[in-house]
Formats: sequence, C-alpha cells, structure tokens
Amino acid sequence: MRDPQNDPLDAQVPERSCILSRRTAPREELIRLALGPDGQIAPDVRARAPGRGAWIGVGRNAIDEANAKGKLKGALARAFKSKDLLVPADLGERIETSLRQQALDRLGLEARGGTLINGAERVEVAARQGKVALLIHAADAGEDGRRRLDQAWRVGGGGPQGLVFPEGRTILSMALGRENVVHIALTDAAAARRVTLAINRWQAFIDPDAGLDGGHAARPGSNDVFVDEGNA
Repeated sequence: MRDPQNDPLDAQVPERSCILSRRTAPREELIRLALGPDGQIAPDVRARAPGRGAWIGVGRNAIDEANAKGKLKGALARAFKSKDLLVPADLGERIETSLRQQALDRLGLEARGGTLINGAERVEVAARQGKVALLIHAADAGEDGRRRLDQAWRVGGGGPQGLVFPEGRTILSMALGRENVVHIALTDAAAARRVTLAINRWQAFIDPDAGLDGGHAARPGSNDVFVDEGNA
C-alpha cells in the first residue's frame, strides 16, 4: 500500500476543499461548480469550464438541503467573492444528470476505443480466458444470464460478481451506439478504472448511505466495483 506522505506519485495528486464540508480530497472525488458569465452557477463535472470554480464533496441530499436553506449560495458567494450569483433551485438534479451522462459517455468512449465488448457469448469467452477487467450487467438483465457470466468471470480470476448498472439495456444501447446491450466487459484495466471512477462518482452523489452524504466518497477500484488489475 502506498504511503501518501512518502510516495511522490500520490503527492502529485491535486486536491481541493469542499466549500460546504471543508473536506479536502483529490479533485476526482469532488465535483466542480462553475460561475457563468451571466452569474449562474452550473455543474462542471468534467472540470473543463474556463474561469474560477468551486468544489463540493457532499451528496445530493446535502446539496439540496444547503441550497434550500441558502447555505450553498453563501458558501459560493464567499468562494467566488461575489454576491451576484444565481443558484438554480434544481442544482442537485442538474449535477446528478451531469454525472449520469458522464458515466454513459465514458462507456461510449471505451466502446469506440476498442476496450469494451458486449454480447453474452463474447463476454463469457473473454471472462473465462481471464481477459475481463470489469464486468457490467444492465439493470434489466436476466438473473440466469448474470449468474452465468459472473461464474465465468470468477473462473477467469475476476471478481465475485459483475456490477449491475443503474440503467437498463435501452439506455446502454444508446450510449454505446449498439443494439441490445445487456452485458458489458471492459478488457483493459485502465479503461475499467476510468469507467469505475465515472460510475462511482455518480453513485456516491445519489446514494445517501454509501456515498458522499454518508461521509465517504467513492474511490476508483473500491469494493463498490471490482476491477481485475491483472488485465493491465
């Protein structure tokens, strides 16, 4: 295990502080809010918007509560040193939507990059051969199909079971630009980590028990999503 104080790689990870909880964490665990030219606050989950940003490290419930009570606007006003801010009443919903879309976009990018395969037969063969770094099932996948592929993944040295994605096959098919996507396998460990990070950020934001409102940010490679590091 790395020692963050002595490992130069960990020392280089940029960190930010949540404007509400004051918790300091790596940027990838937090969510950036951007101030638009019209004074409106908008989610910037990819942290690419120009100008200054403010960071939050709490979940949907905490954001909605802080927004309703005016605490979020006060924290943003201090962060941006401006009182002329427009904070949408549905900011929490907008953040959730952005995180969901980022996870779907990430899957689409991996599909186009050749690090993702789908189809029960192809996934099963790859899993048994130890070529699957991350196994994902659509929310409406049949129990028998999930169980069979989970077993194949275990045989190939993977995790105990695949991740059940929060969306069904229709949404996954649209995201990947393919037909009837029910089971997905990431065949590259780095790709699996990228997908894991996107899914974990989304789930941590909306899950009040296991996520940010519970006091723990999801981390790539955490127990939430098993990533087989042997497929690097």
